[in-house]
Amino acid sequence: MIRATLATISALLALALPAAAANDFIAAPALRASVTVTSDVVRVGDLIDNAGSAATIPVYRSPDLGTTGTLTVGQVLSVLRAKQVIGVMTGDIKEVQVTRLARTLAGKDLENAVASALERRFGLGDAANITVTFDRGVTEMRLDAANSGALQPIATRYDARSGRFDVAFEIANDSNPTPTKLRFAGTAIETVEVAVLTRDIDRADTLKSSDVALERRPKAEITGEPASRERSVGMQLRRAMRAGMPLRAADIVKPDFVVRDQSVTIIYQAPGLYLTTRGKAIESGAEGDTVGVLNLHSKRTLTGVVTGRGQVTIQGASQSAPMTPAVEQTSSLQRETPAPAAAAAALARSLVEAPTSPAQIAQVQMNQAQLPQVRLSQAPAKSE
Repeated sequence: MIRATLATISALLALALPAAAANDFIAAPALRASVTVTSDVVRVGDLIDNAGSAATIPVYRSPDLGTTGTLTVGQVLSVLRAKQVIGVMTGDIKEVQVTRLARTLAGKDLENAVASALERRFGLGDAANITVTFDRGVTEMRLDAANSGALQPIATRYDARSGRFDVAFEIANDSNPTPTKLRFAGTAIETVEVAVLTRDIDRADTLKSSDVALERRPKAEITGEPASRERSVGMQLRRAMRAGMPLRAADIVKPDFVVRDQSVTIIYQAPGLYLTTRGKAIESGAEGDTVGVLNLHSKRTLTGVVTGRGQVTIQGASQSAPMTPAVEQTSSLQRETPAPAAAAAALARSLVEAPTSPAQIAQVQMNQAQLPQVRLSQAPAKSE
């Protein structure tokens, strides 16, 4: 009976051994060719699969944040044997690459964070108009990948006179209940976009597109409203200015299309009439300005509007005088004023011909008064 029992146990053990061997083969530790870590140490479980209870044993210091290091298979196996980890399958792996994950904060992101913390505080305006400069040139900052939270300002100091700031932030950490703290110091200045001259410009020069560039300058340097690039092109300066100087709205004016003593073309426009003659400007003016001109033919001084370079236009209404009230009549007879064509023709002659007598001068004035509104005036006849 005892012999039969032993035989049965032996048979069962014989059957169980191949299965156990198969399980041991599947669970055998295997080396990884590429490893990523998030902490500052590399553990056995990072380097090999199926590490079992040895997975938490630290074996190397991690590479710097955001960088990758390389280890030969011989170096890895030597360290593992020292930690009593043996029988690791390496296959055809020749080296192991270890990459440490990191969260990278670009310098521009940090500048925006500081500007947002200062926005509309301490006399500053929008964050988009605040230029931030750190005491130590910060191109980027790398943090442990566990720092996944947003930058939250917890303390903000600013000196408006010097522009100095000192701002502290907190970032939530996924692996630590205590948030990570960051602190930055530097200068923050509010700026504005302004048109800047690219070359020396004289008073009489008209600004071209190549003469003006758009730059950001400290707001404190610009007294008054800054001039935009679009508004500056095609304008003239009130005074000569040097290259690099910012332009204010008060520095630019419309270019003079008519210059004093310049020969100009006088255009007279009225319904059914278009007359041009030569004249001389009595004063300078930009487009849309009202200036006086001398008719070189009639020697009369006229007033018109600058409508182009060397061109002054006189509208009929601008030279008119108030209409004389119509006189009420007591009969059915009609009193007619001169016809529009006749008045226009008479005024046209007066513009190019110099009046020689008081009577002609009076006639010119009457024609001017009648041209804009020529109408019939009639009162109804009274019935008896």
